[in-house]
Amino acid sequence: MDAFEYTSLPGRVVFGFGTIARVPDEVSALGCRRAFVLSAPHHENTAAMCLLEALGDCAVGLSSEATMHTPVEVTDRVLQQLTAAGADCLVGLGGGSTTGLCKALALRTDLPQIIVPTTYAGSEATPILGQTEQGRKSTMRSPKVLPEVVVYDVELTLGLPSYLSVVSGMNAIAHAVEALYAEDANPITSAVAEQGITALGHALPLIVADTQDRAARADALFGAWACGNCLGTVGMSLHHKLCHTLGGSFNLPHAETHTVILPHVAAFNSAAAREALGRVARALGVDCAAQGLFDLGASLGAPISLEALGMTESDLDKATDITVSNPYWNPRRIEREAIRALLGDAYHGRRPSC
Repeated sequence: MDAFEYTSLPGRVVFGFGTIARVPDEVSALGCRRAFVLSAPHHENTAAMCLLEALGDCAVGLSSEATMHTPVEVTDRVLQQLTAAGADCLVGLGGGSTTGLCKALALRTDLPQIIVPTTYAGSEATPILGQTEQGRKSTMRSPKVLPEVVVYDVELTLGLPSYLSVVSGMNAIAHAVEALYAEDANPITSAVAEQGITALGHALPLIVADTQDRAARADALFGAWACGNCLGTVGMSLHHKLCHTLGGSFNLPHAETHTVILPHVAAFNSAAAREALGRVARALGVDCAAQGLFDLGASLGAPISLEALGMTESDLDKATDITVSNPYWNPRRIEREAIRALLGDAYHGRRPSC
């Protein structure tokens, strides 16, 4: 075996059914007594209310302003509410947008975080924060934004519509695919990545067939943790650079953008990362990783083109310029003409070749 380096991430995971009821105990275990709850608007009258009820007098505030791509102006506004409430911890319930807001606030305040995910975003398992300011999305790593506790309650995912389950799950798979060919890839992260892809690749078709399939929901939520954990322990490459560009500069939806871009970046890197993408193909039970990823999303009703997400073809050159101006490390060299061709294929939704 080749030499490698691996740094495990600290943090506690609570996984099961009905575990939202354990959040108050986790708050107490952190030595906290005043929890500020974060969610998105669609959770304000449902799961967030259940969480507030569970927390009782321990809850000192609620913000449901979490927004896609974590705009800094939203963080500024919620920070004022958080400060006024005198909170000593943050509890975020929702998908990647809520987790992003929670992390942004933790970065500024150093308050401990408890995240209760309701999608398969996986960002709760990473020390990575992506924020958008003045039309550009940037990312940073810091132990200050890694949540101290993640409470996975499979019950909270039963109401996630099949479409959102698919694009959220494909977003999670993207984390693991990129981890397999990362510059600092290692056998531990790679083993977890392959397990996460296998879990989600198996679970997503079952969830589309029956959104109340509890075993499939549990497998998918575990897969989301596994894939997110991979993103947290190695670096990012071209896939995430493209998605950050398209999301931050063109306001494309986060999970759907990952879903569309993923198979095209896999095809782009196929020759330079043959072994890594062979593991992706094995996890999905297919011969070609790029085509397998494309077919999985397409067969489950996910969007397959940037055009379907609202991107205009005239913006592809600008997106290319932003991507190549400050590229992330990637196993294949980043060249403008090749990136423009990749984006063209993704715009038109062409099935990748192998």
